[in-house]
Formats: sequence, structure tokens, C-alpha cells
Amino acid sequence: MTQPELLGYLGGKPCVLVPTMGYLHDGHLSLVRRAKQFSQEHGIPSVATIFVNPTQFNDPSDLAKYPRDIERDKGFLEAEGLDVVYIPAVDEVYPPGVDCSVPLPDVATKPRLEDEHRPGHFEGVCQVLVRLFEMCDAKAAVFGEKDWQQLQVARAIVKQQGLDVEILPGETVREPDGLAMSSRNVHLNEKEHAQALAISRAIREGGREPSWREAERLMKRILTDADMTVDYAVVREATGLTANPDEAPGMTYRCVITARSGGVRLLDNGPWPV
Repeated sequence: MTQPELLGYLGGKPCVLVPTMGYLHDGHLSLVRRAKQFSQEHGIPSVATIFVNPTQFNDPSDLAKYPRDIERDKGFLEAEGLDVVYIPAVDEVYPPGVDCSVPLPDVATKPRLEDEHRPGHFEGVCQVLVRLFEMCDAKAAVFGEKDWQQLQVARAIVKQQGLDVEILPGETVREPDGLAMSSRNVHLNEKEHAQALAISRAIREGGREPSWREAERLMKRILTDADMTVDYAVVREATGLTANPDEAPGMTYRCVITARSGGVRLLDNGPWPV
């Protein structure tokens, strides 16, 4: 299906969009169900995109090894009763010779979290979101809370660009042992999976710690005791992610973690205090 064919199918109606990079799991499907609910409430079609966006990978090897199984994904989405599965080609999203870049919003893009560890990542995220919103005529879009910074960036780019797109959050879905579901979990061996459970444990225990400084120390200790490599384990104001509770009193806060088990980089977050 091409973009003109998609718009023809939608018949002039906007849609509720679930942007994905594929290799779907129950976390993605929970977002699809959220979209279906919105679709039914507002009488508009539901659309999921599968597009592994090359511009948000700062490491070409990470892009190359990103898991893909289009037929499997299409089967999952069709079983959920989604109206449209749209799988655009790279040249369709980024037409040759066309500058699709957008300026980064100020909110959530410079707190020295994912932006520092993945240079250029959010430039690519903002670029592809604006393109997909435009290409699909999105009225709303669903994003998982697991990637908390990306959720805030999505809200910020919509506001900056003046887009009439409602950003709908979807709760993090976890495996029975507590590990947040991720397409990257497929790369974990049995030992690394067990090791990675320290992330959700750190989120839980850090969230119960009344001092944010102690919460950060506790989360880092839990992760290092499990022999994980810690990129960050912090308590930050939940929207901009730049300020700690002393710097932004009276706000809402999140414990935010990214750590590595073996060679697999995993994200998670939760409220502070619980």
C-alpha cells in the first residue's frame, strides 16, 4: 500500500496511529488496543505503521541487527482487528532530494539521558514522527510509557510544530517476571535475562525510597550488584527530565533507568515516589 492508497482507503477521515518499528510483542499490542478504543469512541480508522527508521540509529550495527519479521507482525495486527497496516518504504517517508528535518523541541531533548547516549537519536525520532503524522493524517497517536523520554519528546514536537495530534500514553507491559517488554529482549540469553531483572527491581525499590538522592544511589547499587553496565539511573521531573526534585519542587517525578545486560541496552521507568 502506498501513501496515496492509504489516504484513499481512509476516505478523507483522520486516523488514530500506532507508529512501530515492528517485531511486535504484547506491549505493542496493548497500544493497538488503546488505539482501537479511541477509534471506536471517535468513529475514525485505526492505523499501525511498521517502519524501521534509519535516521534514529546513531550506530549502523544497531540498525542492522534490529529484529524484523513483517509477516509475523502483520498477522498479529490483523488478529487485533486493526483497520490498516501501513508499511512505507524509506524513499516514501524520506523522498530523495527532500529535506525532511525538523528543529528539535526544547522540552525533553537535552536532559543528558538518551540524547547524550544516542547522539542524533531524537533528531531522527522527531523527523519520522512529523512525517508519519502527516502521511497518515493522524488525529491521535499512541506511545508506550516504557520509553518515557520518547513519549515526552512526541508531546513536545507536536506542540512545537502546531500539529493537531493528541498523544495517548500506553502503560508499560511486563513479562511475568517483571522485565519490561521490548523487541530487544529477544537478544538476551537466559543468564542475561535473569540479570536484567535488576532493572525493574531497581525501579520498584527506588520508587519506595523517600529521598531522591538515596533512590538514585539505591538504583545504581542494585544494577551494579547485578553486574549490569549503567548508562543512567536518575530521578527527574517527569516532563522535561532536566530537573531533580530539589530543582523543581512540587512537580511529578520519574525514576528513569537505562542499563545494559550483556550487549543489550534496556530502558525502564516508574513513578517516584510510588
